[in-house]
Amino acid sequence: MNILISNDDGIDSPGIFALATELKKIANVTVVAPESQQSAMGHALTINKPLRLHRFDRAGELFGYAVDGTPADCVKIALSHVLDVRPDLVVTGINHGRNTAVNILYSGTVSGATEGMLTGIPSIAVSHDSHSYDRDMTTAAKYARIIAAKLHASGLGKGRLLNVNVPDLPESHIKGIRTVRQGGSIWEDSFEKRVDPFGHDYYWFSGRYSHIDEDPYSDDQALKDGYVTITPLRFELTDTELMDNIQSFMDF
Repeated sequence: MNILISNDDGIDSPGIFALATELKKIANVTVVAPESQQSAMGHALTINKPLRLHRFDRAGELFGYAVDGTPADCVKIALSHVLDVRPDLVVTGINHGRNTAVNILYSGTVSGATEGMLTGIPSIAVSHDSHSYDRDMTTAAKYARIIAAKLHASGLGKGRLLNVNVPDLPESHIKGIRTVRQGGSIWEDSFEKRVDPFGHDYYWFSGRYSHIDEDPYSDDQALKDGYVTITPLRFELTDTELMDNIQSFMDF
């Protein structure tokens, strides 16, 4: 099996290192990831400057390739210019912080996996429920390996995307894997107004995640309850019910 790995926290993040180390147990792994932090970039593409790709080493050995672009850029350039063989899976992460509910729309980790899905490659986005770079990613990486192996063996076909979130718990405290829907939790947006040393105003995002969806089969609640969550995603955005209603009052 051949797996392409990317992320949005950058190629030097602990999460992607843990993921690559674990997936190498079951596959040939190629890492192509942003050279710097790209969180909350969504599915942005770089179109106003050239992209640069360079080798990235860890402990004196090739770890992967760094791109000065977004997660979606990384997957695109990997498929078109880095890989000689089309991968069997695209796996992104391990993201530092959950990607549930509305966060899915903003996540560069999910968008990197989405890029794989859009090209017909089964893809998985993996996130861990802690933003700390000091947290142990071993358990999250183990679940990523298990889910990747099962998805590959399942024969579900091309164009599948699984969004996986792992609790910030010891492995012995995790209750299992639960397949859930995208929850309805939201951000209450706010920005702190500050002044730079030159007297100019600037604004710093300081929103609060709230209105947590408490349905046990929503992603946030199941994660809180101690489950590894899997949410199958698709990007057919048409509101078919509204489409029919609009047509009814647009007819002459």
